[in-house]
Amino acid sequence: MDWVKKQWRAANGPEKIATIGLFLYAAFAPHSIAGAEIALALVAAGGAWAAWRRGRWGGRRTVLDLPLAAFLGWTLLATMFSAEPRISLAKLQSLLVFGAFYLAQATVRRAWVMPLVGILLLTGVVGSLWSVVDVARGRGVIIEEMATDSPYRATLLQPGDAVWRVGRRRVSSTAEIDDAIQAAPLGKALGLSAVSRGEHAEWVGILVTPELQARPAPAGLRGTQPTRRFRASGWTRHYQTFADILQMLANIALGLALAHLARRRTDLVFRLALAATVILLVGVTLTAMRSALVAFAAGALVIAWRATNERRARLLVLGLLSAALALGAVMVMRTRAEGALRLGDDSSSLRWQIARAALARIPERPLFGHGLDAVKLHWREWGFPGDAILHTHSTPLQITFERGLPALFLWLWLAFTAWRMTADGEHAARADTDATRHGLLLGITGALTGFFASSLFNYNWGDAEVIILFWWLLGVVAVGSKGQSAEAELGYQFDNDINK
Repeated sequence: MDWVKKQWRAANGPEKIATIGLFLYAAFAPHSIAGAEIALALVAAGGAWAAWRRGRWGGRRTVLDLPLAAFLGWTLLATMFSAEPRISLAKLQSLLVFGAFYLAQATVRRAWVMPLVGILLLTGVVGSLWSVVDVARGRGVIIEEMATDSPYRATLLQPGDAVWRVGRRRVSSTAEIDDAIQAAPLGKALGLSAVSRGEHAEWVGILVTPELQARPAPAGLRGTQPTRRFRASGWTRHYQTFADILQMLANIALGLALAHLARRRTDLVFRLALAATVILLVGVTLTAMRSALVAFAAGALVIAWRATNERRARLLVLGLLSAALALGAVMVMRTRAEGALRLGDDSSSLRWQIARAALARIPERPLFGHGLDAVKLHWREWGFPGDAILHTHSTPLQITFERGLPALFLWLWLAFTAWRMTADGEHAARADTDATRHGLLLGITGALTGFFASSLFNYNWGDAEVIILFWWLLGVVAVGSKGQSAEAELGYQFDNDINK
C-alpha cells in the first residue's frame, strides 16, 4: 500500500525504531510476555531518542493522568506501611506496566493504528487456531501405571493424571519424561506440569540424584495416550492469561464488524472482522474459562447496545453469544472437574475460601492494606486455606487487601475514567463516515468492559500480558481522542485501501 511506504519514508531513525517495536509488540502481545517486553523496550528506546532530538516527550495530558497518579501515589504510600516492606518494595517494579499507556500515546502514529490492530487480531486468530490443533492432537501422556519404586509416588501425581511438562521441557511420552530426568542438573527439584481431574496443576516434582539418573527408566511411569481433556493456552504460560486476551480481541473484532454492518456495509473488512470474532471466540471456549465467557458477553452486549438499533446487528450478537456460551458450557463440562458448570467444583470452593479469608483481614488494616505480596510470608497465619500461595482471584479484592480501602476507591475512579474516555471517543466517532475508525473505538469500549467484568473474578490487574495490553489499548484510544476528527487522523485509509 502506497500510504504505508509514504509513512515509513517520512519517519526518521528514532521513529522507525519505535515503529518496529510497536509492530513486534502487536505480534507478541497475545503469546509471550518476554517478547512483548523486549518489543516495548525497543519502543521506549526509539521514543526516548526521538524525545531527546526534539527536546520534549511526545505524549500529552489526558483525563487519566490525575487518577493514575493518585492510584500510584497511594500504592507507594501503602508500600511504606506494608506488613513486609522489603517484599512490597521489590514488587513495585510491577508498576512499570503503566508505562505502556504513555509509550503508546507518545509513539503510535495515527497512520499505523489499524495495521497494528490488524496484526494484533491476526496473531490472536493464529493462537486460537493453534489451540484447536493442540486440543485435537492431545497433550502430554496419561499415566496408566506407577512402578512401586517410582519417585513420583512421593508427589501428588496419581494414575489417570496426565503429565505434559517436566521442568521447562514439554513431553509427550513416558520415555521423554525419563529423558528429561536424565538430562536435568543434579540436586535440582524438577517441577511437574500435569492435568489432574480436569485442572492444570504445577507441582514441585522430584529431586534429581545420581542414583535416579542411573536407572534405565528413572520415572517409573507407564502410559501411551495423550490427554485431550485440558484447557487450551495457546503459546502463553497460562489459560487464564490466554482467555482474558482473546476475549478482549474478540470484542475489538466484533466492534469493527458491527460498525460496518450498522452502515450497511458487508465488505471485506466486515467479513474479516466477523471471521476473526468467531475464531477468537472458539479460542476462548477452548480455555473453559467461565469468567472469560461472561466477560466477553458483557463486552458484546455493550457493543450491541452502543453500535446500532438495527435488528440484524443485535440478532448477530445474540447468535454469537448463544453459540459461544453453549460451546463454552460443553467445554467446561468436558474439560473441568465435575460440578464446574454450576460452580460446585473444588476450584470455585477454593476461590470462595480465599475471598472470605481476605475479607476477614481487611478490617485489620483498612487504610493501607497488608502490602504488595506480603501474604507470601503469612499465608497460613492470616487464615488462608491450603499450602499453595495464591492471590484472591479478584482485582478489587486484591487491591483492597494489599493497598487499603482508599486504593479501591482510587482504582474505581481510574477504571471509570478509562472506560468513559474510550466511550466518549466512540460516541464522537459515530458520525464519522469511516466505519473502521468508529469500529475500533467501539470494539475497545467492549474490550475494556470485558476486562473490568473479568477483573471481578480474576486478578487480571496483576497479569502482565493482560494489563500491558489494557494500557496499550488505552494509549491507542488517547491517540485517537486528541480532538482530531478528520478521517485520515487515525490512518483509517486502510479501510478504503483493503477494499480496492
